[in-house]
Amino acid sequence: MIDPNRNEPIITDDATLGVVEDALASLWAVANTLSRLRQGRRERFTVSIFGSARILPGQPLYEEVKHLAKVLSEMGCDIVTGGGPGLMQAANEGSQLGDPEDKTRSIGIRVALPFEVEGNPFLEQVYTHQTFYTRLHQFVRLSDAFIVLGGGIGTTLETLLIWQLLQVKHITDVPLVMVGDMWRELVGWATKHMVGHEPPLAKAEDMELPRCVSDVREALTLLEPLITAHNHHEE
Repeated sequence: MIDPNRNEPIITDDATLGVVEDALASLWAVANTLSRLRQGRRERFTVSIFGSARILPGQPLYEEVKHLAKVLSEMGCDIVTGGGPGLMQAANEGSQLGDPEDKTRSIGIRVALPFEVEGNPFLEQVYTHQTFYTRLHQFVRLSDAFIVLGGGIGTTLETLLIWQLLQVKHITDVPLVMVGDMWRELVGWATKHMVGHEPPLAKAEDMELPRCVSDVREALTLLEPLITAHNHHEE
């Protein structure tokens, strides 16, 4: 019996593989149709926070992200993270600290990893995916805004996907806020090597899709009018 929680490849013969590929083509057609669905206006403004799993509690960036999520939660926002340790945990912890009456949600969208068996202890709602691409799509479906803090390859993958979806207008009017010099320098690199290439590999306006800020205070300042407008609409 096949264990759906294991990720080892399954070896098949050519005939079986042909049947599987036909079935997968049909499944992808359904998945592509479903992926066009976007939830309408949510009861609460939902912010996804991306960042490194390697930052420890008590370190300055951890405490900054915890404060960021606390303030967003106090403003009535649901907080979504990857559900793991580090800055994800900081955001989920801050979400709970800012919501003593349990009016908002602290959400984790996890991916099954052998070295990260459980989500962080501050999750109130958890989703678990077997693949990164289905997980990323759920981030897109749930989120009204994205805030990106310091992170590694995983954080960069998530960030570039959102950037591309904004570029091709698969999502619109969803802020992508990048906090810190590493992301400002990434946009600078893209401007130099993509827009500055001959012929250009991207448009200058593509570089304006991410909003680069220096700290979490500036990120809050950017999102506050959107959150306030959303909350007034729901009243």
